[in-house]
Amino acid sequence: AVGQMGLAQMYESQLSAHGLHSAQVLLTHADLADRERYLNARSTLLTLMAHRVLPVINENDTVVNDEIKFGDNDTLGALVANLVEADVLVILTDQRGLYSADPRKHPQARFIDNAQAGDPELERMAGGAGSSIGRGGMLTKILAAKRAAGSGAGTIIAWGREPDVLLRLAAGE
Repeated sequence: AVGQMGLAQMYESQLSAHGLHSAQVLLTHADLADRERYLNARSTLLTLMAHRVLPVINENDTVVNDEIKFGDNDTLGALVANLVEADVLVILTDQRGLYSADPRKHPQARFIDNAQAGDPELERMAGGAGSSIGRGGMLTKILAAKRAAGSGAGTIIAWGREPDVLLRLAAGE
């Protein structure tokens, strides 16, 4: 809850430069598990996007407990991609992408440029949680890509610090 207002203002400020607006949408596991709430969430998200409003989606941490948490935003992103039948799920990370091993511990690790969701070798390479900031690590990103692929969405895992990364991806780079 702390800091959300400033974050929302930053999203709105950045998006308005591109003719877009933002809306914060807080979801819980119950919103996607109950059919009526699922359909309401879907309708809301599709309506927002039809009006050039980018939904900024996060788990509603104030009303969930550990037993019913999504657990990470990668999983939530994949579920929302499925919800709105997205073509592509973009997951940003603090790493330059997927490597054959953790490059912070193994300097010889090789960059994986392209991979197939569901490949068990990817899950082995991704390991566990790796970031000091997030809960997920690369493994949750790989599992989210697998989940998104189940509904036909491709997934791009990109370095969040790459200049203009989202604009470049939208342009087809």
